[in-house]
Amino acid sequence: MSKKDLNGKVVLIAGGAKNLGGLLSRNFAEKGAKIAIHYNSDSTKVDAQKTLEDIQNMGGEAFLFKADLTKVENIKKLFEETKSKFGKIDIAINTVGMVLKKPFLDTTEEDYDTMFEVNSKVAYFFIQEAGRNLSDNGKICTILTSLLAAYTGLYSTYAGAKAPVEHFTRMASKEFGNRGISVTGVAPGPMDTPFFYGQESEDAVAYHKSASALGGLTDIKDIAPLVEFLVTDGWWITGQTIFANGGYTTR
Repeated sequence: MSKKDLNGKVVLIAGGAKNLGGLLSRNFAEKGAKIAIHYNSDSTKVDAQKTLEDIQNMGGEAFLFKADLTKVENIKKLFEETKSKFGKIDIAINTVGMVLKKPFLDTTEEDYDTMFEVNSKVAYFFIQEAGRNLSDNGKICTILTSLLAAYTGLYSTYAGAKAPVEHFTRMASKEFGNRGISVTGVAPGPMDTPFFYGQESEDAVAYHKSASALGGLTDIKDIAPLVEFLVTDGWWITGQTIFANGGYTTR
């Protein structure tokens, strides 16, 4: 599936209203795809509506779906609604995530449960529903974190909850491969979005900016083309997590 062949393709994006997800929604629509834009809550409604409006103004087709995806029935409904509106799904991208920076000894059971629900459970059942609903030769991509290759403290539940998704990606790619479906993960460095700043002090922000070999935080405009490549021309890459962070961490 080439970027040139996106006319008539259907792209479902979990967390597709703002930040990286919003950019992906607009980019795919600009290339002719129909977009299912998921967002989580009323706090994101304005961003979601703006993204939808931008797509419609460029002549594209899209719809909004509000849901808490930690409830598996809502993931099922998201895929069902997309197929009902557009007839099929070709590409499924999950950008959903929640970060927590907290010392190990201060982390509560509630913290743990919440982080694993958002970062691990949602990813698992999103991939599962994608495997059930995608057209043959479809593409699945999940956004992870470069902390998976970091030696650090304070992010135990965030990095820990994202880590299983690498295994989900490998297993799913093996099981779905006979249908031509590729399954990948992208692990950005700290991205220059509100998602990042809410957890970090000024000193920590300065450190993260200085830690990458190429300098600065990760720009979503540098991640979007990689995701777009993996679900189009780069479909031969499967079962892998690609670290894209300007040299912030590496394996």
